[in-house]
Amino acid sequence: MAALLNVILPVFLVIGFGYVAVWRGYFTDQGVDGLMKFSQNFAIPCLLFRAISTLDLGQSFAVPLLVSFYAGAVAGFVFGILGGRFLFGRPWEDSVAFGFTGMFSNSVLLGLPIMERAYGAESLANNFAIIAIHAPFCYFVGMTVMEIVRSRGAPARHLPMKVLRAMFSNALIVGIALGFVVNLGNIPLPDVFLDAVDLMVRASLPTALFGLGGVLYRYRPAGDMRAILFVCSLSLILHPAIAYLIGTWWGLDDGALRSMVVTASMAPGVNTYLFANIYGVSRRVAASGVLIGTALSILTVWCWLAVLP
Repeated sequence: MAALLNVILPVFLVIGFGYVAVWRGYFTDQGVDGLMKFSQNFAIPCLLFRAISTLDLGQSFAVPLLVSFYAGAVAGFVFGILGGRFLFGRPWEDSVAFGFTGMFSNSVLLGLPIMERAYGAESLANNFAIIAIHAPFCYFVGMTVMEIVRSRGAPARHLPMKVLRAMFSNALIVGIALGFVVNLGNIPLPDVFLDAVDLMVRASLPTALFGLGGVLYRYRPAGDMRAILFVCSLSLILHPAIAYLIGTWWGLDDGALRSMVVTASMAPGVNTYLFANIYGVSRRVAASGVLIGTALSILTVWCWLAVLP
C-alpha cells in the first residue's frame, strides 16, 4: 500500500488534475494542444538530449537489458497483429496498429516519474538507455511493417526513405540523436546553454503529465471494449512478463531489472494514437487503449513493484 500511495498515486493525481481541468472547462482543448506541443516538441526532447549527452554509453547500453526489454516489446507487437487479424477479424492495417499499441509503452511520461519516485533519480540511467532507442525502434518496426502491408506487393525501393523521413520528423528522436552526437563527439557545451536546457528539463514531466490528462479526456472510450482490453493486456502484462522472465534468466542486476520491468509495464503511450492517426486506422482502439491502459496501470504497476527486488 505504501508503494501505491507514495510512488504511483502522485503521478496519476497530476494526470487527474489535467483530466478534471478539461472536463470541467477550466482548461481548453486548445490549451491542451499547446501544452502537449510544448512538452513533446521542446521540453521532453531537451530532457532526452540532456540525459543521452551525459550518459555513460558503455555502461548503460548493456545487451541483456536491451534484448530483454525489446523481446517483450516485439512479442506485444506480434501478438497484437495476430490478435487483431485472427481474434477480431480486422484488416491487416488495423492489426498493425493493434500491434503498435501493444509494443509502445509510455516510457517517458509515466515510466520516468514512477521509476524516480520508486527508486530515486540515480536509478534512471538504465531507463534512459532503453528510451534512447525506444521511439526509433518502435517507429521503425511499426512503420516498416505498415508500409509493407499497404504496399500489397508494390516495389519497396521507396520504403527506407519513407520510414526515415517519418521517424526524423519526430522531435523526440531528434533530441535523442543530438544527444548521441554530443556524447559520442565529446562536444563541450557552454554552461549558459546547459542552464537554459535544464530549465526546460524541469518543466518537462509536470507539464506533460498534466497535458496527458487533458488528452485522455478527449479520447474517451467508445465501443470496441474487447479489443481495447486485449491491447491493454499486451502492454500491461505480456510485455513486462516476458521482459522479467528473460532478464531474470539472464541474471540482470536489481537496478537494470527494475528499470526494464517498470518501463515495460507502462500503459500504451500517446504515440500509439499518433501512429494510428497517421495511417487512419484503429484510432478508437488506440486512443481508448491509452486511457483505459493508464487507469488499469495504477493496479498493475503496483503489482510489478511488489514483484521486483
